[in-house]
Amino acid sequence: MTPLILKFFILATIPLLLTAKNGSKSQPSACFCKLQGEVDDCSCKVENLDSLNNKKIYPVLRSLLQRDYFRYFKVNLMKPCPFWSDDSRCALKDCHVQSCTEDQVPEGLKGKGKEINKYSEGAQKEEQNCDEERELGALDRTISAESMEAFKNWTQHDDKQETFCEIDDDNTPDCQYVDLLLNPERYTGYKGASPHRIWKSIYEENCFKPEGYVYGSKKPLAGLCLEQRAFYRLISGLHTSINLHLCNEYLFPAKNLLSAPEFRSNTEEFLKRFDPKATKGQGPQRLKNLYFTYLVELRALVKAAPYLEEEDFFTGNPEEDKDVKEGVKDFLEIIKSFPEHFDESKLFKGDPKVAEKLKTEFREHFRNVSRIMDCVGCDKCRLWGKLQVQGMGTALKILFSGDRIGLQSTVNAHHKQRFQLRRSEIVSLFNGFGRLSSSIHTIEKFRKLTS
Repeated sequence: MTPLILKFFILATIPLLLTAKNGSKSQPSACFCKLQGEVDDCSCKVENLDSLNNKKIYPVLRSLLQRDYFRYFKVNLMKPCPFWSDDSRCALKDCHVQSCTEDQVPEGLKGKGKEINKYSEGAQKEEQNCDEERELGALDRTISAESMEAFKNWTQHDDKQETFCEIDDDNTPDCQYVDLLLNPERYTGYKGASPHRIWKSIYEENCFKPEGYVYGSKKPLAGLCLEQRAFYRLISGLHTSINLHLCNEYLFPAKNLLSAPEFRSNTEEFLKRFDPKATKGQGPQRLKNLYFTYLVELRALVKAAPYLEEEDFFTGNPEEDKDVKEGVKDFLEIIKSFPEHFDESKLFKGDPKVAEKLKTEFREHFRNVSRIMDCVGCDKCRLWGKLQVQGMGTALKILFSGDRIGLQSTVNAHHKQRFQLRRSEIVSLFNGFGRLSSSIHTIEKFRKLTS
């Protein structure tokens, strides 16, 4: 081979070698091909939301949600599925309430001759000594007597009003407080026909869809109006958020008899759910829909800021309540300073009768989605599904409440005769948005893991 021919051979081979070397990178990077530019049906850019969330909102909100007011959520996990026979309930091993033994409780939390205060500052650490002994799919409903006494006074802050979703009746005996910090959202092994049936029912029977649409097919938004597209993107964004948390907190079985199962990031599962080749090209759009859902709930929090700034965030602990109130105020100042909010006034415009009919359908479809959450077989998945759907429903309630809608509109303490938020709505609103915030933060993590 002459030197000239050898030179051309080398130049032609180098790109092929680089492609082979980096082939594993090209596929993962395709997951993020749409995560740039403007969010669909909005003017805000993805890059701006990444910066806002990851640098400012996520750290503050993550700390705020550790507080007692936001960590206890009252929920009924015993409601029967209203749509089909719930043959998958408690299918997971030991999906029942299991508390820690006394030996597993840190000494610093034990009172001499008094009720153990499991919810002091020491108990708010991310790692609980008893976590490894608790069954992975079980809910820990352990609540101290002191906390229960404080809960009795919270009901004075709960006022009923028309909502976009069904909210559990606090007075039913099956409604119990759950500590969200002891029951984090993660993958517990719940998979197969049961969860597939949940999402298929949501998309096929409750999302607006073009004629002839089949669940999982391409271009689900073709021919839909803005309101119908918004509904689909809200649901898709919620679905994406849940999937991201399952991928980020994925259950890996024990490697041997001496080791324990562990939760950690699963890049293979992430690619399975979001890579274009594995999702018929839909994965990147699913990720982008998350940003739409985030923008909608962000706007709701801004609109409700005057109302929330007047809340007491009552738990019975004056010092704790004061800290939470100041923390919420700081958080609201951050989000109010963001200039590119979702504009709800673009929805339900045009002919008043047509718009009202569409809004009614929108609300009824969403209420159905909230009812479907009672069909989820895994207790922990049901808990977080109900909480996040209720949080989204609360956001929608805020957006379409008050004397007017649009970027300059608010709801405040002076409107309390016409506008009220129950404590459970506030808790679900903040925690639901917290889940979306965590998801966007997780996207950056998977971007690095797959690059």
